[in-house]
Amino acid sequence: MIGKLLVIGFGPGDAKHITERAKEALQESDIIIGYKTYVDLIKGLLSGQQIISTGMTEEVSRAQEAVKQAEQGKKVAVISSGDAGVYGMAGLVYEVLVEKGWKKDSGVEVEVIPGISAINSCAALLGAPIMHDACTISLSDHLTPWELIEKRIEAAAQADFVIALYNPKSGRRTRQIVEAQKILLKYRSPETPVGLVKSAYRDSQNIVMTNLQDMLDHEIGMLTTVIIGNSSTFFYDDLMITPRGYQRKYTLNQAVQPLKPHQRLQKEAEPWALEQIDDVKPIRNDDAVQASKETAKQLAEEALQMITGAGEGFSHIVKQPIQTIFELAVSPGVANKKFTPKQMLTLSEVVGEEGVMEYTQDHYIKLQIVTSQPDEIVQKLEEANFIISPIGDVLSVKACDFCDGEKKDSISYAEELHERLGGMELPKELKIGVNGCGMACYGAVKEDIGLVYRKGAFDLFLGAKTAGRSAHSGQIVAEGIAPEKIVGLVEGIVQEYKEKAYPNERFYKFFKRVKQVKGFIYQDITPKIKIEAAVCGE
Repeated sequence: MIGKLLVIGFGPGDAKHITERAKEALQESDIIIGYKTYVDLIKGLLSGQQIISTGMTEEVSRAQEAVKQAEQGKKVAVISSGDAGVYGMAGLVYEVLVEKGWKKDSGVEVEVIPGISAINSCAALLGAPIMHDACTISLSDHLTPWELIEKRIEAAAQADFVIALYNPKSGRRTRQIVEAQKILLKYRSPETPVGLVKSAYRDSQNIVMTNLQDMLDHEIGMLTTVIIGNSSTFFYDDLMITPRGYQRKYTLNQAVQPLKPHQRLQKEAEPWALEQIDDVKPIRNDDAVQASKETAKQLAEEALQMITGAGEGFSHIVKQPIQTIFELAVSPGVANKKFTPKQMLTLSEVVGEEGVMEYTQDHYIKLQIVTSQPDEIVQKLEEANFIISPIGDVLSVKACDFCDGEKKDSISYAEELHERLGGMELPKELKIGVNGCGMACYGAVKEDIGLVYRKGAFDLFLGAKTAGRSAHSGQIVAEGIAPEKIVGLVEGIVQEYKEKAYPNERFYKFFKRVKQVKGFIYQDITPKIKIEAAVCGE
């Protein structure tokens, strides 16, 4: 049975601004998937549906889980505030489907349900600031290089767009809004009207009218949308208004218009239009509409050359490669912990001056490399005999050095686990620890899945919790597992976790929730901690 994905934009968050179709879609869904804060905003519209919520920055895991549940025949609602197609979940859901080879006519059905985006809800509260051409720019550089965002701000500023800035500032991202203001002040008057709207139509709604010069004197955060006017935007009686241009053809304070309807469409009434020629004289003596000596058509042709890269001096604009940060981890081997001089030289070469190398407690070196050619980086690392692993919510195999290879009987099984499972994408990062003897000095029992080779067989530990006051080792669930069976058994455990775990759900939480994995029963071994009362009595 093929399920359905309902990608829902529920607007600013107030129930009055959620469309009827969005409400219907929530009701007909079996599962609701979304960011925790967004789930809380629409809880009053739910009636017992299963809820899967995750934190901020977990968008990919939410999209992957939604697709997985839909492929199992469920109706799944993926929720976004505002409009799901404007910095929302719609595009990401489609990207995940495309990666899986999805086809519109044969795969799971997808319905994207529109909502009111922040630019629209905030504009309504401010007055009418986006009556003319407007654009949205996100200042978050987590997914887009800042250099590219700068170019977009510069282009929008030069083109006199009304601009809505999304994600303007966060606890860690404070410079972006400052740099954006600097760029805009190169092209806009310091008195340009600016509207700051925080949490539109929610209980904590706050509206500030200010200008481009003074806007940083006011509170701006992740819940703020910044709307910057164009050269004609003005304030009037606590409203922000951008004229559409009617004043060029109409006299707004007169009932009888000087231009009749048929005259308003004549060339003489539009001296700024693309089709005009130099010798046409405007019928009104208005400086704002005087024909330029250099025709608008010529300007448009030059702009087209800049976009297409045609013509001398413009090719670099579109052909410039966009560099990204390529993240990966490398190690000299599953059991081998020794780096060669050649490997260290290779790392220095590929990382360069702008990259970052970070040694981790798992005997990996994590690399962040600024590059536009990641395939070449991988090739050089492979030629230096590195084991290469992805970064993120993937499986990694940690193993001791087997006493420098002296206790080598179980090395091949650790290497096979890495070959078959290493780098597998999972709901959350998962680590398999392997110890080559009963001493377990490397700490395999402290990993999500721990294997200890003892007396020619493996002991299996599951569900360790590595951090927090209730941290504990994994519980031993089996002893004396034959070596030829261990890889298949672990693979089955990992596969069950991949299929049934919630997004962002760690293995120990999953084991506790489902109570049984591949026949192994969960036992609560969490330490019971008694916290003494403080001296103050609190």
